[in-house]
Amino acid sequence: MIEVNELSYLAGKKELLRRLSFEARSGELLAILGANGAGKSTLMKLLCRELVPAHGHIIFRGKNLQQYKLPELAKQRAVLSQQNTISVSFIVNELVMMGRYPHFEQLPALRDIEVVKLVMEDTGITHLSGRDYNTLSGGEQQRVQLARVLAQIYDCPDACLFLDEPTNGLDLLYQQQMMELARRMADKGYCVICILHDINFASRFADKILMLKEGRKVAIGSPLEVISHKNIFETFSINVKLMACEGYSCPLVIPAMIQNKP
Repeated sequence: MIEVNELSYLAGKKELLRRLSFEARSGELLAILGANGAGKSTLMKLLCRELVPAHGHIIFRGKNLQQYKLPELAKQRAVLSQQNTISVSFIVNELVMMGRYPHFEQLPALRDIEVVKLVMEDTGITHLSGRDYNTLSGGEQQRVQLARVLAQIYDCPDACLFLDEPTNGLDLLYQQQMMELARRMADKGYCVICILHDINFASRFADKILMLKEGRKVAIGSPLEVISHKNIFETFSINVKLMACEGYSCPLVIPAMIQNKP
């Protein structure tokens, strides 16, 4: 699905990403972990073609990402951003229909209306269809936004879904629901690439984890392969305890107490 080869990015003279290479496949959820400033958002913007690399290239579905025309790309990948502020009042089903804009010019076809209905069912927001978006809770708004981006790629079952910190600002229930939805999308065949801060969510839901530190790759592999004291300390500069948890194949990560210096 996606091949990243020797990818680098510069902001002025500062190198934000350094010779990064990895792959993400259809039917796989790849979680990107790293401290603030690790290069996670920069990498996401490069993968979404919001930025152009200084070096290296990205192959998307067998073709260089830069060679796609934007209307073509819009039907094959969708992005759920961190911030989705809506200043104008929209009804929920109108906002979800915006995800179908790449598929029609003036009026939605019956297929577009059907897709909106299906993604609202998938995300559990059918009962919110007639509500004003700005009257919803943060968790409800995030699910509406997810329905919108799913509508965009619904007709391309091997498309790529980018999620930039989808659990940010949500309570525990909505975090769980959001990650379960992401997992289901991967199980349906989508390639899901997700920036996360919670190591335990990543280890539970992801097939593969990419750890970044100051723009370079620390580790990549399955949760069992990369969740270790060494990798976590190198990535986050903190010691942790790894505890076996019944029903889970990967250990639970608990930060160690930080001793304050006198």
